[in-house]
Amino acid sequence: MMTTQVSEPAPRIAGWLLAPLAWLLMTLLSSSIALAIYLMMLISPESHRLMSAQGPKMVLFWYTSIACAIAMWGYTVWLTIAFCKRRKNVVRHYILWLLLSVLLAIKTFAFSPVNDDLALRQLMFPLLAAALLVPYLKRSQRVKQTFIKP
Repeated sequence: MMTTQVSEPAPRIAGWLLAPLAWLLMTLLSSSIALAIYLMMLISPESHRLMSAQGPKMVLFWYTSIACAIAMWGYTVWLTIAFCKRRKNVVRHYILWLLLSVLLAIKTFAFSPVNDDLALRQLMFPLLAAALLVPYLKRSQRVKQTFIKP
C-alpha cells in the first residue's frame, strides 16, 4: 500500500503582509498615472517645443526621467505578480525595490526643480516604508513560510 504525503500549502497573503502588498499596489497605481502623464506630454507637440527651448540638458533630464519611470513601473508590475504568486525571491527583490524607490526620491530631491517641502515629503514616504518593511520582511516567520514557491 502506497502512502502519499500531502504537503500543506503556503499561507495566504494576509495579516501584516497586506501592508507591503498595499504599498506595492499604491506605488503601481501612482506610477501608472505618472507614466500616463509623461506619455501625454510626449505626444503633445507643444511640450516638445517647450522642452527644446530649455536646451539639450533639460531634454536629456526629461528623457532620463521617462526611462526611469518606465523601468520602475515594469519592475513594480513584475514584483506585484511575483508577490501574488508567493515566489521565493520576492523578499530580496522587494527590499531592492524599496531601495530603488528611496534612490529615486533622493534624485528628485537633489536634481528636480521642485519645492524643498514637496521633495522632502516625497522622500519621507519611501524612507518610512523601507524603515518599517525591511526589518519585517527579513525577520518575520510568516514571510519565510509564505514566499516559498520557485
